[in-house]
Amino acid sequence: MIEFYLDGESGVSAYRQIARQVRHALTLGMLNRGDQLPTVKEAVAQLAVNPNTVLKAYRELERDGLVEARPGVGTFVSASISTATIAAHAPLRRELQRWLRSARAAGLDDASVEALLLTTFHNEASEGVA
Repeated sequence: MIEFYLDGESGVSAYRQIARQVRHALTLGMLNRGDQLPTVKEAVAQLAVNPNTVLKAYRELERDGLVEARPGVGTFVSASISTATIAAHAPLRRELQRWLRSARAAGLDDASVEALLLTTFHNEASEGVA
């Protein structure tokens, strides 16, 4: 089962962070069709947020056809968006872990690593656009 976390400094609303984490888990194949998401009560206890925050995230995911609510039972994954298996990600994950160790050894903190990664990602993506 997925465990949610919130980054209070990200500037992204809590419900969007929850929905994004579910989408990422689906993309990476960490959640599959039929898997149950934490109940609203479990997520509220874990994250210390209002139940409406979790419900809003789950409704958005349901609207996108990714999960389905089963009254009295919970919310379940109804579709997969995984483009590859986790095994296919393993070599890339190892390479990224090596890069992160190098970045830390160079003295970069979490914010610097994130900024460098996102800037490089966006620059690379925009170079491919004519």
